[in-house]
Amino acid sequence: MRGRWCTALLVLGLVAFGSPAMAQPVGVPAVNLSVGQATTPQQVVDSVKLLLLLTVLALVPAFLVMMTSFTRIVIVLSFLRNALGTHQTPPNQVLIGLALFLTAFIMAPVYNQINREAIQPFLNNQINQEEAQKRGAGPLREFMLKQTREKDLALFIRLSGTPQPRNRKELPLTVVVPAFITSELKTAFTMGFLLYLPFLVIDMAVASILMSMGMFMLPPVMISLPFKLLLFVLVDGWYLVVKSLVESFR
Repeated sequence: MRGRWCTALLVLGLVAFGSPAMAQPVGVPAVNLSVGQATTPQQVVDSVKLLLLLTVLALVPAFLVMMTSFTRIVIVLSFLRNALGTHQTPPNQVLIGLALFLTAFIMAPVYNQINREAIQPFLNNQINQEEAQKRGAGPLREFMLKQTREKDLALFIRLSGTPQPRNRKELPLTVVVPAFITSELKTAFTMGFLLYLPFLVIDMAVASILMSMGMFMLPPVMISLPFKLLLFVLVDGWYLVVKSLVESFR
């Protein structure tokens, strides 16, 4: 039973390999700490499966970061910090922590659906591992396709040489994931540009005023920073930014 729980934790990572090139399910061997010489081909296969399992386990964090809302959130928050001109405030740990918690909040319905349709039936011996991977990939694929532009999706379908599918649900994750990431970068940079505009106006106004007063040696950033912070606080900036990020995925 313990081995089945470990496999359930890897479902989200294993679905990333659900492409036609890897149509066979990734077998999960039993863990045996004893070291000895393999005497049968099956023992060699089990050892290779164990190495593959450990490799997938190491890549699971990357899958969860790139296949969720984390990318857009962390980029927009980084743009916001640069627009404010506060350098390392908030620090990277705070921005990444906020991005992780917002990601967990946004992705909760998707993970609940995966748990309900794939993990729990697998733990209860109702479905096999291959079916669990197939069911687990469905909600994640649906989430990514909602955020993916048709232009990016068509690009990777053409580059991969994949035949035009009858519907989007038939697309392999090897096509959906890069298209999703490309669309997320586009959306994040667009939101970052819009965040920059009001603070850019303040910087330009302060720089013009200082130049007209002949204060060429005074850095405009020192004067504009308090005004940008004041504007951000008065409009309840964190509330607006978080609200916009969450609603952008609805």
